[in-house]
Amino acid sequence: MSDHLSDGVSSGVTTPQETVERALALSEADGCVVIVDEGSTANLRFAGNTLTTNGVARSSRLTVISVVGAGVGVVSRSAVRDGQLADVVAAADRAAREARPSEDARPLVEADAAGSAGAGWDRPVEPTSIDVFGEFAPALGEAFAAADASGRKLYGFAEHIVTSTFVGSSTGLRLRHDQPTGRLELNAKSADLARSAWTGVSTRDFADVDVAALDATLTRRLDWAKRRIDLEPGRYETVLPPTAVSDLMIYLYWSSGARDAADGRTVFSRPGGGTRVGERLSPHPISLYSDPAHAGIACTPFVVAHASGREQSVFDNGMPLGRTEWISDGTLANLVQTRHSAELTGLAATPQIDNLVMEGPAGGRSLEEMVASTERGLLLTCLWYIREVDPQSLLLTGLTRDGVYLVENGEVVGEVNNFRFNESPVDLLGRLTEVGASVPTLPREWGDWFNRAVMPPVRVPDFNMSTVSQAS
Repeated sequence: MSDHLSDGVSSGVTTPQETVERALALSEADGCVVIVDEGSTANLRFAGNTLTTNGVARSSRLTVISVVGAGVGVVSRSAVRDGQLADVVAAADRAAREARPSEDARPLVEADAAGSAGAGWDRPVEPTSIDVFGEFAPALGEAFAAADASGRKLYGFAEHIVTSTFVGSSTGLRLRHDQPTGRLELNAKSADLARSAWTGVSTRDFADVDVAALDATLTRRLDWAKRRIDLEPGRYETVLPPTAVSDLMIYLYWSSGARDAADGRTVFSRPGGGTRVGERLSPHPISLYSDPAHAGIACTPFVVAHASGREQSVFDNGMPLGRTEWISDGTLANLVQTRHSAELTGLAATPQIDNLVMEGPAGGRSLEEMVASTERGLLLTCLWYIREVDPQSLLLTGLTRDGVYLVENGEVVGEVNNFRFNESPVDLLGRLTEVGASVPTLPREWGDWFNRAVMPPVRVPDFNMSTVSQAS
């Protein structure tokens, strides 16, 4: 295997911690926040049962946020060298002096408000390497051999990213978080490429990836697809696996900004003004929450905001994050808030968190058990090309992909054609007839941007397959 180093890495002479301290010392603004993100990536790509490429890369980004009065200036640069640091800080200071007052201006977060999230500040950055695939790669090779022997072809990629984020401020913040992010996407095709099946997993270190089990799942789905059944568009009882549920719930989460809701722009706006916080969305005791400490999907436990927007504020950098219920017992409990928007809406300040968990009633069944109890309905693999149609109802459209299967009397009897769907995840919450057991999953559509999710399979009695799709 060969390694390569990207051109985007800084010289390495100065540590991220030293960069933070130097930048803060150089700033002449009233207040300053410095964020350094050090990233490293290792990847494997394969096609037709053969490893095609592999490599590692490094990256570095510096963000300086200067505050003068209520004005703020933000400058972000990649691969900043030692001799360029003063220019970046000066540019941020100058932008702050020239800026109009920021409506979200608030006192910078104090060090004593951030808790102990800065533990390990002085440790050196430990980048990922190709060694992260040490146990995974041989298992993948065994899967290639098995696929060759049975006339299947495997395609896909494995990627591991480690990002070390350092946040320092003129108020004394010194916070650090090291975030590992891994994913495997695996696609199997028949020898004639006429049948296709997909699966994927998220992982922190690839030690928990069972390649043989994933390959067995794909083999079973290709066997299901040997029989083709054409169905007309319509509303069908449908079992959605966790990956499809995650794509829908992540979009709901991304659409849950409190300020847009208060302004009457979204599905979470209350007719006549205000938000729908406190309104029941589902008859089931569903919880949708984020928790930085959730086992297996732990994420940054403090706010990291490189720029201000309607759902984040640079003034909130370092604000501690804890478990936040977005939907509690089926009722909308919170929306994404900055300190500024919280004052406007009168709700709690609840910033966005980089993971998402959905849970139903205790004792939920597995996907396999739900399929076994289905008299007649569809089983999806995943959703694709999801786009918003109407923000007021959060109506989404998109395509099914890599396997839609017909279930009769608890057995999969064949593969059906793909569909375009039209559904609102908020409306779906009110129509679910079953919520299964939650498991870690990888979103197919949003995995590039959000892949720390734990979701259940769900049963929808009338999922809207609006038209037949020719997508494969």
